[in-house]
Amino acid sequence: MTNLAARLADEAAGGQVLITQRLYAEVEDSVEAVPAGEFTLKGFGRPVPALDVVALREATLIER
Repeated sequence: MTNLAARLADEAAGGQVLITQRLYAEVEDSVEAVPAGEFTLKGFGRPVPALDVVALREATLIER
């Protein structure tokens, strides 16, 4: 996965953060993201769909 993250970082424009759907599933409560298209990345046989992180969501504190 590190290789995939590095390849997406290489494709990102200045200030842009590209992530995979799999990562988004882990962080969707914390970020807002929009589809960024599919990228043909070195070392990957198929185009990789990516999301562009456009905002961070406000943290919600959980009282215990």
